[in-house]
Amino acid sequence: MTSPRIASLVPSVTELLAALGLAPRLVARTGYCIHPALAVAGIAKVGGTKQVNLVKLRRLAPTHVIVNVDENQVQTVEALRGFVPQVLVTHPCGPEDVAALICQIATAFRDEPGVTERAAALTAELATELSVTVACQGPEVAVLYLIWRDPWMTVARDTYIAGMLARVGWRTQPDADGGERGAARYPVVHGDEPWLAEVEQVLLSSEPYAFTDAHVAQAQALCPQARVRLLDGELLSWYGPRTAAGLRYLRGLVG
Repeated sequence: MTSPRIASLVPSVTELLAALGLAPRLVARTGYCIHPALAVAGIAKVGGTKQVNLVKLRRLAPTHVIVNVDENQVQTVEALRGFVPQVLVTHPCGPEDVAALICQIATAFRDEPGVTERAAALTAELATELSVTVACQGPEVAVLYLIWRDPWMTVARDTYIAGMLARVGWRTQPDADGGERGAARYPVVHGDEPWLAEVEQVLLSSEPYAFTDAHVAQAQALCPQARVRLLDGELLSWYGPRTAAGLRYLRGLVG
């Protein structure tokens, strides 16, 4: 049987593939697929998640390409289907969806040694963390999770990040879903929205915008009465093997 040649256009899934022991089967990744650093160092880059170098990717002759509804563009996926035997589409929208993601990837590569066993271990760890990470008792905390500035941008409630935060009772503002894909999933905050007065905590992510202490005062101006905190964005937005660690991280923040 011919070994799979895998291209991952999803940073979180690239990390998951490595956790399943499939890094040696990776022939392509995006420039944002940076974890685990040693495992991906020698893997060819084919652009970003939105701008994929399809010519280079075709030359690498992948048998499988893994994409994500939220991160990759529809036209890219359609083009891939023209020359890639198997295109795997992923779309976890909360930590509860990650077990299905692990199963999806493990099933696709179940003939590779150790994949099934590693997937079972990851799934068991995730189940444990989900079972002990429950929403806080009492009133929910209204939070503004910022991922960008100039303009300020936040997350809709049907994103993976919002789903993670909801596990500990942190309810993202505004109260809006963004749909399956598109800009509405990451709303712009203008600063004059009435709901800003309800925010109790402003959460500054370390990615995709690298917020630091230098931005705290600017964020505070959006919600003068709120507490402003810097958070590890990778633990809250990267799904797969990082989900369990992210849930533990959140419990520590609210404990």
